[in-house]
Amino acid sequence: MTTLRDALSTLSGQAGSPAPAGSSTLTHLECTYCDQRYDADQLQTVCPSCGKVLYARYDLARARHTLTRESLGRRRWDMWRYQEVLPVRDPANMVSLGEGMTPLVPARRAGEALGLAGLLLKDEGKNPTGSFKARGLGCAISRAKELSATAIALPSAGNAASAASAYGSAAGLEVNVFMPRDVPDANRIECQVYGAHVTLVDGLINDAGAKVRELAPKHGWFDVSTLKEPYRQEGKKTMGYELAEQLGWTLPDVIIYPTGGGTGIVGMWKAFAEMEELGLIGSARPRMVVVQAEGCAPIVRAFEQGERHAELWQNAHTAAAGMRVPVAIGDYLILDAVRQSGGTALTVSEEEWRVAQVELGSKGGVYACPEGGATYAALEKLVARGAVKSDELVVLFQTGMGLKYDPPIS
Repeated sequence: MTTLRDALSTLSGQAGSPAPAGSSTLTHLECTYCDQRYDADQLQTVCPSCGKVLYARYDLARARHTLTRESLGRRRWDMWRYQEVLPVRDPANMVSLGEGMTPLVPARRAGEALGLAGLLLKDEGKNPTGSFKARGLGCAISRAKELSATAIALPSAGNAASAASAYGSAAGLEVNVFMPRDVPDANRIECQVYGAHVTLVDGLINDAGAKVRELAPKHGWFDVSTLKEPYRQEGKKTMGYELAEQLGWTLPDVIIYPTGGGTGIVGMWKAFAEMEELGLIGSARPRMVVVQAEGCAPIVRAFEQGERHAELWQNAHTAAAGMRVPVAIGDYLILDAVRQSGGTALTVSEEEWRVAQVELGSKGGVYACPEGGATYAALEKLVARGAVKSDELVVLFQTGMGLKYDPPIS
């Protein structure tokens, strides 16, 4: 009979025992802009030299000996199955609520309506706290705990705050979240239930971010804002690993992703490069497609103008809160991924994503968040333009649970 100690040890990834073969191969942090290297075992935010995004780097030559297709069949069924390429060194510090390994749902009727033979939905609404944010914050908070942080802070349009609050609570960290005053009530209430300190801010997520930058140094909070610390994208990149594994170690022709801060696209693009070096996939890549709302489209504008950086979008407005991000620190990383993949960037209107949200429900059985609805609306446009062919395999990222938002119909 399994003892309580055995059960807890298994669930915590063998916490308390020597690190098994297949532990993290994290080596250092590297700036994505100026290439400076930094110690990975100190709390870091952005690059001290140029203020740009830091990436965690791994000894992939060592990792490929244990992170194999065969070994994955015997591992835990969550995002921590890719432990060699995640930054937490001691499994005892992994704060897990069951994030990852979300369904890849065939959307046959939704695809047939557009004349497509292959359409899949990656349903991130099945994650803890109902969104893909669980991956990034689970990883970031686990690593912050490992590096002895005691309090964190972040701005959020809603779902990141929910995830940070839940994982911070599980880790025993103080959580301070700053959100626009018009954030969905479900997100605010969720944070309060998890015991977080919630501050509502007049303005948008960049205004909330300004409050975090002002107050975090004064209070000793570690800032886990999007791409302003090195580990949220490490959790998000597991979407790329999962996608390849779920497709038999191949990748789709097209990935359509709703984009605000862009950590999902950035993380997956990083994952694809790592997987090739690990020998898990070949060199083929999906075309990465950014979709943004007409009322807040800094990445689309920069893409169309041939720029590598996206200027602040003035008077940003959209009810799809996850896409209402007027400026992104990782703009150059998003745009690089789109261009290197041969992808594109486009906008959808409020009416278009609302209609598409309902269509995904009625034709696919998935109650998508507004941002997920935007991906289907974007796909309709791409098919009409001839930019997606009928025989191509397309994956839409449904990034959150629709029930947490105002309903698309009355």
